[in-house]
Amino acid sequence: MHVNKQHIISALLGIGLAALLIWGWDNEAKAQYFHNEGKVFGTYYSIRYEAKHDLQDSIQASLQAFDNSLSLFNPHSVLSAINDNRDTTTDAAFEAMWTEAQRVYTISDGAFDITVAPLVKAFGFGRKSDQYASISSQTIDSLREFVGFDKVSLVEHKVVKADPRVQLDGGAVAKGQACDLIAAMLRRNGCGNYLVDIGGEIVAHGKNAKGDKWHIGITKPNLNNEGAQEELQEVLEVSDICMATSGNYRNYYYADGERRSHTIDPRTGYPVQHSLLSATVVSSSCMRADALATACMVVGAEQALELMQRAEDAACYLIVAQNDSLVTLTSPNWAELIAK
Repeated sequence: MHVNKQHIISALLGIGLAALLIWGWDNEAKAQYFHNEGKVFGTYYSIRYEAKHDLQDSIQASLQAFDNSLSLFNPHSVLSAINDNRDTTTDAAFEAMWTEAQRVYTISDGAFDITVAPLVKAFGFGRKSDQYASISSQTIDSLREFVGFDKVSLVEHKVVKADPRVQLDGGAVAKGQACDLIAAMLRRNGCGNYLVDIGGEIVAHGKNAKGDKWHIGITKPNLNNEGAQEELQEVLEVSDICMATSGNYRNYYYADGERRSHTIDPRTGYPVQHSLLSATVVSSSCMRADALATACMVVGAEQALELMQRAEDAACYLIVAQNDSLVTLTSPNWAELIAK
């Protein structure tokens, strides 16, 4: 079949011109601030960023990839396969979580431990107060036999357990790590100004749409309204920060007439009982801040301040119940780290 060469050349020139026009339009597109929000990991996310295009598809893809790795509620995730003792190979997200969890486990003397899953399940959310009271010391002691980071190891991209009943729970770092992943995706797409908020865990960089620093609130615990939160304890103005908050004032139960926290001390097997209501931590990554905030809530205010010294690259803002009032404590380097 004879084809007119002139027609082919014209067609190719037309395609090339269209491509140049599209490329030119794309590069002339002005950056603007976008706001994407939704539900993930049983909580909500809110992401504001300056870009030439809406990056919602990339945000969703990043969150889905994270879910496929570390979700306890996704039966096909790497974490679920490990807990089910199925043969599986760990991925980059899981190994990043493992490395950070091991680091914080060490510097917190075991107060942060991702093998706490069996104890969390025993005291799990949704129970009635009388069910908590029915958990015997013998049950707790039996569960503690397979709780401890020393009972697992990572060998050639596989988790090796000393006991098949060992279970992992990355929930204490999940939101923080997801914030880090979204922030990294935004940077890859040329974003220099952004605020990533997943369930209150924060990664902020640059400026907001008004050209000001980002404003981030620390919630004031309200113990007289069953955890309802309406006031802010303090508002920070920041331009470069990774921050996570852990608190006992929202999730608690009553047993034997006492108010008890849902934070479990993996070293004792029991919910903690102390006056520390909220720990906000800033660090070099949101995943690290998330893990350290959890560790603070386990050890209490005095030891939390000592923990920050051992962590070196972190600072904390603590809210403590003292009689009928709230007292705030900060590590010596708090003002320095939030001023970046």
